[in-house]
Amino acid sequence: MKTKTKSKIKKQAKDVASEIEKIAGKTSEKIKNKRLYRSGKDKLLGGVCGGIAEYLEIDPVIVRLFWVLITLAWGFGLLLYLIAWIIIPKNPNHEWK
Repeated sequence: MKTKTKSKIKKQAKDVASEIEKIAGKTSEKIKNKRLYRSGKDKLLGGVCGGIAEYLEIDPVIVRLFWVLITLAWGFGLLLYLIAWIIIPKNPNHEWK
């Protein structure tokens, strides 16, 4: 009876380990393919904040509020936005008007 229990536990442990390996593999592939683009879906001006939000997987409103705070507090947020607008490419998977 003890050997049956041990074999069941070993089998379950192997199953759990294989599931963890699958999840880790998917996560590493997702990280490798992750690129920063300007967003065509969540854009107000140039899509910079929307693109950063998509990259960080957070709400674009949070990024916009942070950007406004930088602009109001130190004054260089607008310059950074213009530079990012020029440097960050458009997302080729989004529709641009």
